[in-house]
Amino acid sequence: MGKIKTLVLAGGQIHDFKGCGQAIREALTECKELDLTYLEEDLNVFVAPNLDPYDLLVFFYTVGELTDVQKTGLLNWVASGKGFVGVHSAADSFRGCPEYRAMIGGYFVTHPRYREYQVSIVDPEHPITKGLEEFMVTDEQYILDYDPRVNVLASALHRGAAMPVAWTKSWGQGRVFYLALGHDAPACRHEMFKLLLQRGARWAGGPGE
Repeated sequence: MGKIKTLVLAGGQIHDFKGCGQAIREALTECKELDLTYLEEDLNVFVAPNLDPYDLLVFFYTVGELTDVQKTGLLNWVASGKGFVGVHSAADSFRGCPEYRAMIGGYFVTHPRYREYQVSIVDPEHPITKGLEEFMVTDEQYILDYDPRVNVLASALHRGAAMPVAWTKSWGQGRVFYLALGHDAPACRHEMFKLLLQRGARWAGGPGE
C-alpha cells in the first residue's frame, strides 16, 4: 500500500495556530506511513476538487466561516471515504454550520482554567487507544456538546462528570477522529497527545482496522 496522502491545515483566530500547526506537523512527520503537505489559513482547499489528491485531513482551526462551496466540498470529500482528524478547536470552528458540527460529532461549549488533569481510557480495545493507561496532561479541557452516538475513546472528569477527550465516528464512508487536547504548542508536544494524534491519523487515513 502507498503512503497516506495527508493535508495538515492550521488557521483561525484565538489559538496559536502557527505554534500548534508546527507541533502537529512535527509529530506526524514521525509517521513513515504519511506523506505530508502543510497549509495555513486557506479554506479554499475545501472547494472541490482541491482535496481529491489527499486521503486524510488533519485540522486545527478556530471559529471562521465556510462558504457553501467550501462546506459541500469538505463534507462530500469526507463522506466519499476519506479521513478527518480534528484537533482541539476544530470543535469550535464554523459555529454557524450545523452540517460541519454533525460531521465532527460535537462542539465546544466552555472550558475550565488551563490546568493539570487526568485522562482516562474508555475504549482500551480500539486501535487508537489499545494498550494505553490513564495519563496526566497540562492543557485546556474542552467541555463539549456531543452526539451520544460517537465512540468515546478517552475522557476526563469535569465537576464529577466524564467529558470526552477523544472519539471516533463515521461520516458517510469516511472516518472521523476528534482529539480535544492540544490548546497550545507545549500541549501539542506532550507525548500522549503525539501518540493519540499519530494513531488517530493512521486509523482515519488507513483501510480497515
